[in-house]
Amino acid sequence: MKMTGAQAVIECLKQESVQVVFGYPGGTVLTLYDELYKHKFPHILTGHEQAAIHGADGYARASGRTGVCFATSGPGVCNMVTGIATANMDSIPLVIISGQVATSLIGRDSFQEADISGITTPVTKHNYLVKHAAELPRVLKEAFYIASTGRPGPVLVDVAKDIFDTVFEYEYPEVVHLRGYSGTYTGQAYDIDKAAAALEQSACPVLLTGGGVILSGMAEPLREIVEKTRIPVVTTLMGKGAVADTYDAHLGMVGMHGSYAANMAVTNCDLLIAVGARFDDRVTCDVENFAPNAQIVHFDIDKVEINKIVRADISINGDLRWSLPLFSRKVSQSAVDFTARQADWRITVLDMKQSHPFATRRMAHAVSPQVLFEEVSRRTDEDAFIVTDVGQHQMWTAQFFPVQRPRHFISSGGLGTMGFGLPAAMGAKVACPDKQIILFTGDGSIMMNCQEFATLHKYGIDVKVIVVHNNVLGMVNQWQRMFYDGHYSQSVIRDNPDLPTLTKAMGVPGFSVREPAELPAALDTLFAVSGPALLDVFIPEDENVYPMVPGGKRLDEMVLGGVDA
Repeated sequence: MKMTGAQAVIECLKQESVQVVFGYPGGTVLTLYDELYKHKFPHILTGHEQAAIHGADGYARASGRTGVCFATSGPGVCNMVTGIATANMDSIPLVIISGQVATSLIGRDSFQEADISGITTPVTKHNYLVKHAAELPRVLKEAFYIASTGRPGPVLVDVAKDIFDTVFEYEYPEVVHLRGYSGTYTGQAYDIDKAAAALEQSACPVLLTGGGVILSGMAEPLREIVEKTRIPVVTTLMGKGAVADTYDAHLGMVGMHGSYAANMAVTNCDLLIAVGARFDDRVTCDVENFAPNAQIVHFDIDKVEINKIVRADISINGDLRWSLPLFSRKVSQSAVDFTARQADWRITVLDMKQSHPFATRRMAHAVSPQVLFEEVSRRTDEDAFIVTDVGQHQMWTAQFFPVQRPRHFISSGGLGTMGFGLPAAMGAKVACPDKQIILFTGDGSIMMNCQEFATLHKYGIDVKVIVVHNNVLGMVNQWQRMFYDGHYSQSVIRDNPDLPTLTKAMGVPGFSVREPAELPAALDTLFAVSGPALLDVFIPEDENVYPMVPGGKRLDEMVLGGVDA
C-alpha cells in the first residue's frame, strides 16, 4: 500500500494501539499534523513543548503504556530535552517523534535546525534520524519495542521534513530484529537459590523496593514474599507503592529524607535485598558506609547497575518478571519459620518506627504540612493517583501520604525536575480519566509550567492542584538556612503572582487558605469542584524537611529536627 511518510506515522501509531499524542506543531511537522487532522487522531495541545513530554511521561507512568509526543525541529524538540532526560533517569517508556529540516538542508545551519539526535544521545535509550521514507515503518516499530522492553526508556525518532511528504510502499513489520538486543533478560536460577538461602539464614533482613518493581508490574510476587516472611520493607522514592504503606513493617522511604526507622534498619541489618533499585546517592548517602553489616542481594534488569555503586554479594541480573516469581516460589516452599527467626528484629524496627515517626510542627496560626497531607488523605480514596513536583513538598508527600498501589505515586526521581508535576498530572488524568488525580506542588515549581492550567481548562482535565506555598524555594532555602549561615541568595519568591487570580484567568477556579481552622472547609470546596481546581495553602517559610542526612554523612547520622511550635 502506497502512502506518504506522514500517513505512515499515523498508521504506525494505530498499529501500536497508541490512544493519544501530546504535542505542539511547527513548520517541519505541518504535513504530519495535517494527517493528524484528517484522521481525527486524539491529540493534546499543550502550552509548551516541555509540558507535552512531561504529559506523555505522566501518561506512561500512570498507565504502563508507552507515552508519545510530537515536536517540530530546533527549539520545539530542544524544549523537550529536559523531559527526555527526566524519563531516561526514571526509565519511562516514551517515543518522541520530531520533525527535522529537509534532507537537503541538514548540516547547513538551516532555519530551526538542531542536531537533536546528537543532543539527546546521552539521555535517550536510543534515537534515530530518518532520511529515507522506506525506513520509517521499521524505525517506528523498533522505537516502540526498544522503549517498552528490557529496562524501559525514551526513544527519539527525528524525521526529515521531506520524508513526511514522500510517497512509498508501506509495510509495517510484524517482528523486530535487532542485533545484540532481545528485550528479554533471563539470568541464572542458581543465583536465586543463593538469595533464598541467604534470606533463610538472616536474622535481621530488610527488603528495599525500587522503581523497577513498579515498571515491571511485579508488585504481586513481591507482596507474596512479604506476606510469607513478614520482612521489614523500606522504599526508594520511585518504589513507593510497590508495597502498601499500610503494611505494619513498612518503615518508609530510605535515604537523605528517609525515616529514622528505615535508615537505621538499613544501617544495622544483616541482609539487604534490593529489588529494582539502582542505589542512587540520595538513597545511599555515604556509600562507603551504606549497609555496613549487611550481605547485599541485588535484583536488577540492567547489568550496568550491578556493582556500579554498591557491591553486591549476590547479584540476580535479569527481568524481574522472570526473577521475582521464581524467588517468590522458592521462599514460599521454604520450611523456615521466618516470623520466629526475625521476631527480635521486627520488635526492634517497629519500636523505631513508633518512637520516631515523620512529623512537622503543629502551630496554632499556621498550617502544618503534616496536617495538610492528613486532611487531604481523608478526602481521597485508595485508588487516587498522587503526583508531585520537586522540592520540600515532594519529600513531605512521600513521607506523609499513604499509597497502597503501584503506579499511584508519580514523581520526578532521578533528575528532580521542577515543573514536572502539572503536565504529568494532566497526562495521568488523560490515561486514567475515571481516577482521582491530585497534584502536590510548590510555589516555585508551579510557575515553571503554570501555562498548563489553560490546557486543563481547554480539555476539561480534572486535576486537583494543591500548592504548598511558603514564599521560598523550599529545599534551596532549607540548605541555605542549615549550611550557608542563612544567606538566602535568590531563594525568596514572595513577589510571585497571586495564584488563584492566575488560574482563574486561565479558566480554572482557585482558592487560598492561610489559617489552620480554614483548611478543612477549603479542601471540601476544592474537591467539590467538578473540574480542575487549585488550592493555595500557605505554610511557614522556615519549615524544614526532617529527617535530613547532610551531604557526605552516613544514614545513621540524620538530623532529626524538632517538632515543637
